[in-house]
Amino acid sequence: MTVELNHTIVHARDNRESAEFFAGLLGLEITAEWGPFIAVDLSNGVTLDFATIPADRIAPQHYAFLISEEEFDAAYAQISQRGIEHYADPRRQQPGTINHNDGGLGVYFMDPAGHAMELITVPYGGWTS
Repeated sequence: MTVELNHTIVHARDNRESAEFFAGLLGLEITAEWGPFIAVDLSNGVTLDFATIPADRIAPQHYAFLISEEEFDAAYAQISQRGIEHYADPRRQQPGTINHNDGGLGVYFMDPAGHAMELITVPYGGWTS
């Protein structure tokens, strides 16, 4: 059996705000809207379907995205230009910087709904052959 993640629902205080934040930061597009969902497609066929729910029902999640160094540079420029608080570490003890784990680049930041977002250019443990 082949199992692939197709989509996940990302809870947001405002689905449009969160979808536009994410898509704009990574140079992606909103691809569909239906019912309570606004979808952003990722390059591997997975969609993030943003849904508005009451703020007190949002459980913060962690979303990590593997991207190229060129995409990282563009996204980090957006993070810096927008004044988005960011960190080199998940505990947010190294503000305003990035990390160089496993020979790549990484950064953590929060989205408008309070989800912890992570961008990395090399998977943890490095590339395997």
